[in-house]
This record gives sequence, C-alpha cells and structure tokens, in this order.
Amino acid sequence: MLSAEERQHFDEDFKYFLISNGVKNEEWLEMNEKSPEKAQKLVELFSDAVLDIVYQKIHYLEHRTNNSCMVFYCGETEIQVISLVAKKGASADLSSPESIHSSLKNKASELEVFESTKKYDKTREMEIHEMLEQGCVPSHVDFWNSLKSLL
Repeated sequence: MLSAEERQHFDEDFKYFLISNGVKNEEWLEMNEKSPEKAQKLVELFSDAVLDIVYQKIHYLEHRTNNSCMVFYCGETEIQVISLVAKKGASADLSSPESIHSSLKNKASELEVFESTKKYDKTREMEIHEMLEQGCVPSHVDFWNSLKSLL
C-alpha cells in the first residue's frame, strides 16, 4: 500500500479515483472520520491500481551481490534471466556496475554465465512486486543487452 507521503504524489489521481468510485470530497472526509476501515480499503484499491501501472512499465530488473549478478527481462508471458556467478574461490566482485565491468574485463575466467527462461507462476505484475520485495531493483535494456552479448 502507498504511504501517505507516496499518495501525495498522486493526489490528483486519487481525487479522480474517488470520483470514479462515486465518492465526493465531503463523503471522503466523513468516511475517514466515521469509517476509517472503509477509507483504508479505498486507499488499498488505489494503491493496487497505481502499483499495477508502475509494474506494467518495468521490463528489466536486477539483483546483485558480491558474487552474483542476475538481470531479468520481464516479458509479457515469461521472464528471462542472465546470471553472472563468481566461481568458488574467485576474487571477482559483482556488486556494482564498475566492479562487474572490471570483473568481465580482467577476471572473466572466474565467472560463469547462465541464461534461463520461465513462465510466470502468478501474474506478471505480482511476480515483479515479489521480486522488488526480495531486493531486485529496476534495471535498463542496455545492461541486459551488454550481458546478452556475452552469451
């Protein structure tokens, strides 16, 4: 659910959302006072709608640690991953763009590269949501393409 601060960025959108759900400003103010759980449900519905729109725009995610970097392409029906993994005992660092570049340039023999594809188990947006909660961050097509060229 969007926090009150996050919701402020969507203030106009929230007003339109309330209007489209038949809730006028006076009714919204009254609902907050007399039926906060009902108001909370409307905020949850709005939050879901906003996040759904945001997740629809995400196409690339990544997750990095010192010894691994996974970059995901979130297609319409399936998700693809390119994974760089430092071999056991390797000194390659995959925790930042600079260290990934350096490791690929100077320590490529210490890295393994994998590619895999899978169908979504849930909706595309729900899987993106879960991946973000697990530490993934939005990524960029250029990073994906540079890793794809290694395969």
